[in-house]
Amino acid sequence: MAKHKPPRNGRDRRPTQDSRARRCREMMSGPQIEPLRLEGNEDVADMIDRCFGRSGFNARRLAEACELYSRMLKAGATVGLTLTGAMTPIGMQGALNSLIKAGFVDWIIATGANLYHDLHRAYGFPVRQGHWAVDDNELADVGVARIYDTYIEERGTLQATDKIILRALRHVDTSRPMSTAKLHWELGRAAARDAVAPDKSLVVTAHRYDVPVYTSSPGDSSIGMNLIIPRIFGQPLMLDPLADVIETAAIVRGASENGVIEVGGGSPKNFYLQTQPTLHQILYDRSGGGHDYFIQLTVDAPHWGGLSGATPQEARSWGKIKDAHRNNVVVYSCASLTLPLLAQYVLIRNRPRRPRRLYRQIDAYVRSLTADARRNRQLLAELRSAGLKLRDAAGAAAR
Repeated sequence: MAKHKPPRNGRDRRPTQDSRARRCREMMSGPQIEPLRLEGNEDVADMIDRCFGRSGFNARRLAEACELYSRMLKAGATVGLTLTGAMTPIGMQGALNSLIKAGFVDWIIATGANLYHDLHRAYGFPVRQGHWAVDDNELADVGVARIYDTYIEERGTLQATDKIILRALRHVDTSRPMSTAKLHWELGRAAARDAVAPDKSLVVTAHRYDVPVYTSSPGDSSIGMNLIIPRIFGQPLMLDPLADVIETAAIVRGASENGVIEVGGGSPKNFYLQTQPTLHQILYDRSGGGHDYFIQLTVDAPHWGGLSGATPQEARSWGKIKDAHRNNVVVYSCASLTLPLLAQYVLIRNRPRRPRRLYRQIDAYVRSLTADARRNRQLLAELRSAGLKLRDAAGAAAR
């Protein structure tokens, strides 16, 4: 087993009495923590600033996340949002819709499940409050599926939504593979036209504001499951996962600054973060240097070694984050609590921004990324040294 030298613990040199006193004063220079004063802080944003922000633990982390989100908006950063966990079944698309309308979310990477369950309310299909302590054998017998304390009807909701998806995709051009952003844009367009309550849908709001919505695992949800029907019956709709990799990297590359709100973790978390190594590690693109702002709302701890618990400090070692210590906040709490508070805070404290409508700009971003890669001398040299003979690389070298 390899032996590693432990890091210096700061006690290798004994401080002098003066330096110790000076350092103590520096350490104790923060605001005094007083008993929380609720009176006069009835406004959510005031309570976060004056109570949570003057407290400790994850209340203070949430206040720091709120301040950081506001700061990235004021800096003009392009804001990505990743979404995992059962957020849309419990209504969180309402908070996200408000952020999109205010111009505070520019693009999204979500699990397919969140996008599938988002469609239920737009079409008036039942998603009800239930109870977590229940006989699941009985639920299965009567045709009810459970997400903790939330009940979804199998026939009246799930199978009804399946048919909606198949109808929505009947007229989509299937002559060429598409990115998941294109797939979800088409679903949003159909729901905007046909649904009884389209304003309730995240997919519809993203379509209306041209917010690209990707999913990193398109087969791992009921939307992907439904796509086997046209495949089996001779009219396949082909998704191109590499188009997603290229488009997301191109969106990040086209921004002056980038920030992310990570709701949970999972595959969408890394799919966003990997855009930076795609640029600097794979393409040798000088624009890649790590994301500028990072906020995560999670209950996952880092010491298990899993990605969802991976801290922004760890991400810095991979070149995914620009700085290990600045502009990064992790709030260890359930997103069902923290996401609405974070959203409400920035909606109160910040003026709306003009929507970026990135979906309309994707092709231009991809063309720019592709053209620069094909004339990148360092990339071409690396490809030649690896013995790779790529037609476009050879053509670029000749030009």
